[in-house]
Amino acid sequence: MEKFITAYATDDGLSFINRHFGDANFYDIYEISTKEAKLLKRIENNTEEDSDEEIHGNPIKAQSITSILLEEGVLMVVSRVFGPNLKRIKKKFLCVIQKEGNIEESLENMKDNFPLLLEEWSKMEERNFIKL
Repeated sequence: MEKFITAYATDDGLSFINRHFGDANFYDIYEISTKEAKLLKRIENNTEEDSDEEIHGNPIKAQSITSILLEEGVLMVVSRVFGPNLKRIKKKFLCVIQKEGNIEESLENMKDNFPLLLEEWSKMEERNFIKL
């Protein structure tokens, strides 16, 4: 694999949200390789409307977000915070917890750590999340 289609949880396109991945207003979709990271599009997170229940770890919300992102070809998701649904979505995506910096810095970090990301992705449903 030469690139990852990646979803960043954001409200403003510049920084990560300080809420769970599933609570972002938007997902900025990037194509990331060892050489470049380019913004493909921004999609709105409309899953809140799908769920009447305000519970953490709602499996319906996880399924809804997963469907939206898979339609976009997303393989990797990046956020500062993930909630209880992490165990569900890591079966479909490589989940990266980005503890420091903003999205621009994170994109550089992803390019620099591409071999590590690729190695973890190859573990399929046995993959773990990565902290960078």
